[in-house]
Amino acid sequence: MTGDGRPAPRTRAVAAGAAALTVLAGLAVRACTDGDLAKYAGDALYTVLICALVAVIAPGARPAVMAGAGLAFSWAVELLQLTGVPAELSRHSVVARLVLGSTFNAPDLFWYAVGAGFAWAVTALAASASRRDEAR
Repeated sequence: MTGDGRPAPRTRAVAAGAAALTVLAGLAVRACTDGDLAKYAGDALYTVLICALVAVIAPGARPAVMAGAGLAFSWAVELLQLTGVPAELSRHSVVARLVLGSTFNAPDLFWYAVGAGFAWAVTALAASASRRDEAR
């Protein structure tokens, strides 16, 4: 935090770096594995990425709010797949396919929660360490 209570600019930079590392991790998982491991790791990493982007947009958000927003977005996208709209958009756009997917899969909802939980834990630990450092 800065002296006026705003989060330090470094918070956004760290969150942007985390987003970039998450994309790289997703690409590595896809390149090195396949099947259910790649799919569900990708689901969890999708939510971690959304959480990191929330932290870029709102660097002062508490870890639970950031993780909750990432999870809500991920679940909303998955539930939207029940309408068929993402499948239609995915036929015409690679970006839509990457962001929206195409078909609903109930287990994805669990793996999104795993990703949000991981993002929350990492962010909460980092915030705790930062508060300890500031107290010194």
